[in-house]
Amino acid sequence: MIQPIVVGTDGSSRADLAVEWAADEATLRRRPLHIVHAAERWDHDMPFYTVPGTCESLTETGEHVLAEAVERAAKARPGLPVTSELVFDAPVRALRSQGRRAGEIVVGHRGLGGFAGMLLGSTGLRLAAHVPVPTIVVRGEARERQHEVLAGVDLSEDTEASGASKASEAVLRYAFEAAALRDAWVHVVHAWQVPAMLPTVSVCEAEAVTRDRLDDALAPWRARYPDVGVVEQTPRAHPVAALTACSSRAVLLVIGPGRRETRLGSVGHGVIHHADCPVALVGLPG
Repeated sequence: MIQPIVVGTDGSSRADLAVEWAADEATLRRRPLHIVHAAERWDHDMPFYTVPGTCESLTETGEHVLAEAVERAAKARPGLPVTSELVFDAPVRALRSQGRRAGEIVVGHRGLGGFAGMLLGSTGLRLAAHVPVPTIVVRGEARERQHEVLAGVDLSEDTEASGASKASEAVLRYAFEAAALRDAWVHVVHAWQVPAMLPTVSVCEAEAVTRDRLDDALAPWRARYPDVGVVEQTPRAHPVAALTACSSRAVLLVIGPGRRETRLGSVGHGVIHHADCPVALVGLPG
């Protein structure tokens, strides 16, 4: 069974952008699109606090939101197979459930509630780190951009013999595949910071070693995707600052978990809140 691209919507303008992005992504990856609206009943499930007509109202609203989202996706990508689902559950549980059968999860970064507003808070960020498939947070405005997929890698982690950690390999794999699908190039950034007391000569040596390690990490992906152009950058800067500065011209920013993290690290938190393009979170533990 082909795993669909799943997008959550609450009917907000940001969720609409997420639906359109997900429709494009599903078309590129030749997958169906599945649109989900999560309606949480809160205290309405408690027998002594049930409000008459609440379930009917939630159903009517949810079906209206889904119908508009399906129409938007069909208009953006005619011929794309689209299904929809109204889920009566908390967005956290609904997203986890969808993650078990999805190829990717797509959400907006701001909205009225549900999926689109979820990733603003620590609960949503923590949840994204536990979904076992790539999670894309659609940020930035819809506009013409360069054909560039931005990838942030952390080479300061414990590495494999190939010179790249498993997390960095997951980021590079996704970034090169996304670039190949979009006829784009990959802009790889490894930002690093220098201890204040390190001698100048040691800084130069460290910078050379960093570039060599990045070349080693990229070598297998250059070989696998010979038609994908690559731009390398190793700025001495904070990763969030370096990545967000480049994000305005990229079609997608790909990042992994933080250093030795089991959840989304501080860089992921910062990038999700400040990037000016969609952010793909990959290589996160399920």
